[in-house]
Amino acid sequence: MKILKLILTSIVILLITSCVQETQLKTITVVVDMNAFENVSKVGIRGGSNPMSWEETMYLSDEDGDGLYETTFEIRSASYDLSFKFVNNNNEFELQDQNNRSIPFDYKPETIIYTTVFNNPQHTITKY
Repeated sequence: MKILKLILTSIVILLITSCVQETQLKTITVVVDMNAFENVSKVGIRGGSNPMSWEETMYLSDEDGDGLYETTFEIRSASYDLSFKFVNNNNEFELQDQNNRSIPFDYKPETIIYTTVFNNPQHTITKY
């Protein structure tokens, strides 16, 4: 009986450890067009994967003043997507009562550019 328990325990441990996927590096640039909106301040992004969170805003910048706010960040992920929303003035979430935005991942290292207009679900995703 002890041998059977030992064999079953070994099989369970082997199955658990062999199912873990390796994380892949994702370099992500998000660009959101705010030109159609007034009183734009502190444009950011919130989401469910580091370096983002749903509780605190990760801010974007518009260094050339063209109304396009952007940031680039890296994550290591084994998941199949990244879920997020843009935020204006630190607390005005876009796409109220609509699904979160999503960037689907391939299981490989990727460089991704996500381009959209604030509060418009249409977007462009470019992958390299």
